[in-house]
Amino acid sequence: MLSDMPDAAALHRRACIADAHADSLMWNRDLNQASAEGHVDFPRLAEAGVKLQCFTVVTRGLPIIGGFPLFAAWRKWPATARKGEWARACWQIDRLAEACAKSGGRAQQPPTRAALEANVKAGRLSAILGIEGGHAIEGRVERVAELRDRGVRFMGLCHLGNNELGGASTPLAGNRPLTGLGREVLDEMARVGLPVDVAHASRRTLADVLAHPSALPFCSHTGVAGVTPAWRNLDDEALRAIAKRGGVVGIIFATQFLGGRDVAAVVRHIEHAVNVMGEDAVGYGSDFDGMVPLPRGMRDVRDLPLVTEALLARGHPEAWVEKVAGGNWLRFFARALPS
Repeated sequence: MLSDMPDAAALHRRACIADAHADSLMWNRDLNQASAEGHVDFPRLAEAGVKLQCFTVVTRGLPIIGGFPLFAAWRKWPATARKGEWARACWQIDRLAEACAKSGGRAQQPPTRAALEANVKAGRLSAILGIEGGHAIEGRVERVAELRDRGVRFMGLCHLGNNELGGASTPLAGNRPLTGLGREVLDEMARVGLPVDVAHASRRTLADVLAHPSALPFCSHTGVAGVTPAWRNLDDEALRAIAKRGGVVGIIFATQFLGGRDVAAVVRHIEHAVNVMGEDAVGYGSDFDGMVPLPRGMRDVRDLPLVTEALLARGHPEAWVEKVAGGNWLRFFARALPS
């Protein structure tokens, strides 16, 4: 695929290509083996030239269905990993650590900013770990610091449904605000330097997060309402507020939020976000392996260069495209890591 797109190929070889959201861990695949299943594994990331990939930990499904334990059993999670949300989170955290340890140096969870920079220089994958939904800590605020110590580098307060921390953006969820416990968790995240992912936050919870004096908000995967109004797409006011706080917004590839079924729809959302936020605050946030339809012609992460090529074809300068394709995420996560 890269050989068919010389400009994108050169950029993917040279630059730090980054994607802020992949739900690959929950599928219980061997990330060191190239697979025909799903969207992401270490060999396919290398083929695409990706040097920073965020892997998210999912512990709860749709609130109406509530079938995540059945999903985990189907994917052959061990029984001990299915006992509760904290157990589910810990098992996925361990799975990523084990995969990196067995990668033969191809992938690493960088413990420091210097390690992240060394990985990029060496062309090695940096695997960044995040939690999709603070219900994973089961109400225990002290677990925020434990997650940080175990290599987690960000957390969203909510996922697909409301929880004890706040409200989700899912339709009919009631647009609930941050709860008292949610404020305690957010305070602790700010204290230990854990950025907060607002990808699934209700508008009221999002406003509460943005009003926090020291939280570091960002959005790993979303569309933008200025192009396609949709229940989870961020409006321009939210985009500006995130950029003002130093955050980055990852543009999702899921076609139901883009208003189109081709790569051009992704480009429209990226361009609008850059026009609103500036070129230093927008990146890729695919939602690979997240049970979402991808644009036509995109099988998996190996076709990520299609987006880069489309941006270059629109006449954007290479330096601009390099920021959106990964440079902005590199800077953001370098800031979130210990020095």
